[in-house]
Amino acid sequence: MSSRGARVRAVLAEMRIQGLGVIDEATLELGPGFTVVTGETGAGKTMVVTGLHLLGGGRAEASRVRTGARRAVVEGRFALPEGSPAAGIVAEAGAEPDDDGSLLAARTVNPEGRSRAYLGGRSVPVSVLAELSEQLLAVHGQNDQLRLLRPAEQRAVLDRFAGAAVAGPLAEYRRIREEWQRVAAELTERAERSRELAREADLLRHGLAEIDAVAPQPGEDGDLVAEAKRLADADQLREAAAAAQYAVSGSPEGDPDAPGALGAVGEARRRLSASEDQALRALEPRLAEAAALLADVGAELSGYLDRLDADPARLEQVLARQAELKQLTRKYAADVDGVLAWAEQARQRLSGLDTSEEALAELARRRDELATELAGHAERVTVERRAAADALAKAVTEELAGLAMPQASVQVVVESRAAEPGDAAALTVGGRDLHAGPDGVDDVELRLVAHPGAPALPVHKGASGGELSRVMLALEVVLSHADPVPTLVFDEVDAGVGGRAAVEVGRRLARLARSHQVIVVTHLAQVAAFADHHLVVDKSATESGGVTRSGVRRLDDSERVVELARMLAGLDFTYSGRAHAEELLATAEADKREFHGAGGDRR
Repeated sequence: MSSRGARVRAVLAEMRIQGLGVIDEATLELGPGFTVVTGETGAGKTMVVTGLHLLGGGRAEASRVRTGARRAVVEGRFALPEGSPAAGIVAEAGAEPDDDGSLLAARTVNPEGRSRAYLGGRSVPVSVLAELSEQLLAVHGQNDQLRLLRPAEQRAVLDRFAGAAVAGPLAEYRRIREEWQRVAAELTERAERSRELAREADLLRHGLAEIDAVAPQPGEDGDLVAEAKRLADADQLREAAAAAQYAVSGSPEGDPDAPGALGAVGEARRRLSASEDQALRALEPRLAEAAALLADVGAELSGYLDRLDADPARLEQVLARQAELKQLTRKYAADVDGVLAWAEQARQRLSGLDTSEEALAELARRRDELATELAGHAERVTVERRAAADALAKAVTEELAGLAMPQASVQVVVESRAAEPGDAAALTVGGRDLHAGPDGVDDVELRLVAHPGAPALPVHKGASGGELSRVMLALEVVLSHADPVPTLVFDEVDAGVGGRAAVEVGRRLARLARSHQVIVVTHLAQVAAFADHHLVVDKSATESGGVTRSGVRRLDDSERVVELARMLAGLDFTYSGRAHAEELLATAEADKREFHGAGGDRR
């Protein structure tokens, strides 16, 4: 066994369920390899899958909460390989693994249907569990088979199998398609609304011309308000400045009775300088600093008075400029800065309203250029899909041969979808008008040929329920190598299967369990016999309150024989059923030893 296989098979180590459906409380020990879950009808086997869905961020339903329980709780303990994408998601969510390196995920649901999610002891959005489960769990049931019947799902299966060969050109196709649609829509809008857009363009040009004629400057309206106030109040301002200068510098004529603050400070300095007391002389430098400051203030007041002139002409100019700006602010915005912002937006809008023949021709040229590029990417996607389709069909057909369908074969057909008349997403590819959808120009269909010479029919028409289950299983086996998810869960994937086909399903699941952790809920003894671990859901007697209680226990070898006999014969114990069960187990063990010894390649 490869180290990779050993690493991934222990991803989900344990799951605990409490208050979910008929299960009161149960702990499932989920080792590596193939684990099977069995039990009588109504015992609660499907609650195991429901619990896994909840751990994977699935929808929470109040009806799943056990009657009388305060809440349903599902916990899962994961062993995460270092450096895996799942470990990165955990780190990004801020969750902390336990001391042994394992990670605990949990989900609770109350009777009102409200749920909460936890990861590593930290409350997280349910979407985090969903993102984590995409890396760890793949749950497959009959609903997945129904989804497989949809064309879009079949195309997704093929793209998943093809991997990067399709993903690369498809990403480029989607990028170019988005721009192609944008340019085409703009061209259509301009052509259909040319008259309306021309009127809008005229209005924008008029507004811009009006603004450009005035040529407002950022913040100009505020500056003009301040200047107008200063000019209007020139006499009062001159009186205040002159009085302040008189108080600081004294009388201009040198009147000794009005020395001003400078003169008073100068007199104080002379008196202190002439004193023989050291303490008084020490104060003189500080007065010198005050004198210098007063001199500076006096000079600035003098300059202010020189500049302050009552200028009626300038005041008139300011008021006229304010009137011009007010005309703009009444029409376009509350202030000059808003007017300038409107003008910038108008210029941007005007650049997209060019409805001239030259502009329309340029848009048409760009649209056609993008269409040519898009058609090239579409062709590459189709080529890669058809190559992958052949490989997928061959691989699935080989798997079906090992699932008791040796005469059947699968075809994966990739056909281009023709564009309908008037299709806005019509694209010419290879001389044909095709519908260019978000996933390319191809339709993909899985067809089943039941036996040589039979017609190839879509799987939903050509396959019975049991055959559809086997096609689904064969696909999953093939896809598990193309896009590995560590843990695969199958719920009643063997529906409609019996006899030799059931044995082959069990053998295939056992082979798959060599590289994955496989958990299967089944009612078939032929499938259960191939398991490495066998869990049974037991239903206890009805309680006094009328509520059934179920638990989960792990079976040893002797208990497995009893359970397989019950599944085969429908009775708790019969000698023939026990003998059949022992024979089935022995055959399965021998078969597993054989293909383990052969490297797992036996079909």
